[in-house]
Amino acid sequence: MSMNAASQTSGGSQHASPEGADQASRARCEITPIEHKVEPDNRLVMAHDPFDPRCEKIRALRTELLLRRESMDRADIVALLSPCAGEGRSLLAAELAIAFAQTGRPTLLVDADLRRPQQHLLFGTDNRQGLAQAIEYEIKPQPHTVHGLPRMSVLTAGAVPSNPLELLSSSSFASIVEDWRNNFDFVVIDTAPVTHFSNGLAVARVVGRVLALSRAQHTPYKDMQDMLRRLAATRSQILGAVISHF
Repeated sequence: MSMNAASQTSGGSQHASPEGADQASRARCEITPIEHKVEPDNRLVMAHDPFDPRCEKIRALRTELLLRRESMDRADIVALLSPCAGEGRSLLAAELAIAFAQTGRPTLLVDADLRRPQQHLLFGTDNRQGLAQAIEYEIKPQPHTVHGLPRMSVLTAGAVPSNPLELLSSSSFASIVEDWRNNFDFVVIDTAPVTHFSNGLAVARVVGRVLALSRAQHTPYKDMQDMLRRLAATRSQILGAVISHF
């Protein structure tokens, strides 16, 4: 990415040096570090009412995933995929990440739904900068810290880009994922619904481990079957299937 710059003086025009243009370009793309902590929304029961029956189900799911953990030396990364919108995928991703963080281990929640992101709404924060900008400009992501959960970080999706599938299919995204593997114990990734967008499949290909989600009395059986068929092409491991009831 390059940018031409010139400054006008009373005696005519003076062109900026290539070095100056490069500096201006980098400044334009820089992501400002995030200092404040975000607050979990009341919908995130795991953060507010540990005795709620839903929390026990989330903890049971956490245990199942811990039993399937590949390595103790690198982060266990799982992407949540579902066929359609309105299946509770974003809520489950957030509560599962909270459950992992409550074990006292460094946990990252990532919003990789670059179409209709939701995690910034669940944590009441700004979404102008996030994963999309980190991938596009090859800049280290700046996640939020979470109030009351000192071991948890949240990386929002950022402003919706014009080319989400290309970003999530890029080597820049793969490099960011490798960095997460070395700096966290658990990473939970929210994605876009697979029936309408291929973004989640691109994430699954990079991450390699998937939790499939459907909603009772909502998700068409053929849509779930089609998602599982398309997932097979990514060669990612399907850790299990979750049926939500709400």
